[in-house]
Amino acid sequence: MVCVSLFINYGFAGKMKIVEEPNTFGLNNPFVAQGSRLQPKATPSPVSGPAHLHRLAGKCFSLTESTYKYEFCPFRNITQHEQSFRWNAYSGILGIWQEWEIANNTFTGMWMRDGDACGTRNRETKVIFVCSTSSKLSQVSEPSTCVYSLTFETPLVCHPHSLLVYPTLTENLQEEWDEAEQARYEGLITEQGYNNLLRDIFEDAGFLKSQKVKVNQPEATDNSETHNSLQKCTEDFQKQREEIERLRALLTQHNIPFDSKPDEAKVVVGQESSWITSLALCALCWTSTSSGAFPDSSTRAKAFCTVVSLALPRSPSRYSSSTENFSSGI
Repeated sequence: MVCVSLFINYGFAGKMKIVEEPNTFGLNNPFVAQGSRLQPKATPSPVSGPAHLHRLAGKCFSLTESTYKYEFCPFRNITQHEQSFRWNAYSGILGIWQEWEIANNTFTGMWMRDGDACGTRNRETKVIFVCSTSSKLSQVSEPSTCVYSLTFETPLVCHPHSLLVYPTLTENLQEEWDEAEQARYEGLITEQGYNNLLRDIFEDAGFLKSQKVKVNQPEATDNSETHNSLQKCTEDFQKQREEIERLRALLTQHNIPFDSKPDEAKVVVGQESSWITSLALCALCWTSTSSGAFPDSSTRAKAFCTVVSLALPRSPSRYSSSTENFSSGI
């Protein structure tokens, strides 16, 4: 039995086929499906800041330190890739371009935020610009958990005024800054108020991400009362006529006499509607009281109708007599 088993094992072992294929373990392996690629959580902010730095947009710079490769794409993102073929090799986003850091009228760094999750927060990176003869990444560190610091060398920042903020502003925003400076000098605003004004200016310029809450306003509808067309005028006239007819029907329902001949009306349509509306309300109030719907409101109903009768000295006599009938009937 032992001999047979050995024969079978060695027999199959001699015919074993060995397939040499590329190792696809590790997230940074080029053979990994596109679905496993890095997925950013947010969209990068628009390109902003000094105009001479805009030429960096669309380019990427890499640096390999120890077993990690860092890739910095200005105005886009920063990524980190572990140079290992372990099945769980790390590859992630350390930050997405969001805003500048500004201090003392100077761009002091770029902030890349909303990177991959790191515990209860997202990874973020501050990019510091340093003068050099060539553009390259020179150093990456992690001064605190999930917060990285990246040093980018470039000849584009060698001029002493290359990172000043004021020259990059539009003329209108420069005027706003001048006014804020003058107000602070004259003591009209506090230091905090001055800083708030500066932040508003920088947000308007696109240097800082706006902290203002955006409220979605409903689309405005055309509710204008102006008769800007014959069709609009006709529609409004028809609505007013229907309203008058409805009020007349209400008066008829409660046996309130009125003159229905339009050619004898001595008030305009708007005034007539007002008189009829008052009488209709009086009728409803009287009906509700007499029916017991509001047993404690008879005094208020009588007072209301009395006020209506006193408020109609200029109304046609047909309305005044109707009001008197109501007052006497309550």
